[in-house]
Amino acid sequence: MKQGQFISIEGIEGAGKTTALALMGELLLQAKYPFIVTREPGGTPLAESMRTLLLQHEGEEKVTAQTELLLLFAGRHQHLQHRILPALARGEWVLCDRFIDATYAYQGGGRALSHDEIFHLDRWIVGSHYPNLTLLLDVTPELGLKRAAGRKQGRDRFEQEEYEFFNRVRDTYLQRAEAQPERIKIIDATGTQAQVFVQIKSIMTTFLQEMED
Repeated sequence: MKQGQFISIEGIEGAGKTTALALMGELLLQAKYPFIVTREPGGTPLAESMRTLLLQHEGEEKVTAQTELLLLFAGRHQHLQHRILPALARGEWVLCDRFIDATYAYQGGGRALSHDEIFHLDRWIVGSHYPNLTLLLDVTPELGLKRAAGRKQGRDRFEQEEYEFFNRVRDTYLQRAEAQPERIKIIDATGTQAQVFVQIKSIMTTFLQEMED
């Protein structure tokens, strides 16, 4: 049995990750690859409860940046051990809405936490279990947040941040893509769904062909 492949999709709010994941799933169905779709924060019952804390916490007790980081990695460990790695071992592909790159972007870039602190947790919790491929849907904060505001009521803790926060997040994403071009592929997500579809299909087709070789 072939080991499954791990693909993550990244981007700020409103980048179009949900639509992109659906498209990627269609391509895998056509290629007859079994797969699961999951997300971070979340992915298991325990990790989903941590997601609720991270995104919806209200009250006088502020969630510090360090607490946020530790909750994310705690949930990620559960997610890896109980969902992602078992699926890969069964030969299933994993499509994940955000993974480790989001932590470097949001907590490192957005919250300005030390890269070394994140890297230490990364090596401990994630280790070598990085995605085989990451698609980065790139949009400006202005466009992304406008899209996000138009599709749902209420904003979570992250969506309430200022534009400058998301500018830092985006910059960090792009820096990681520049440093790891073999794994992270940038997609211009400012256009129509059809235009984004063409880019995703091209990257996925190449990746699938490489898997067959």
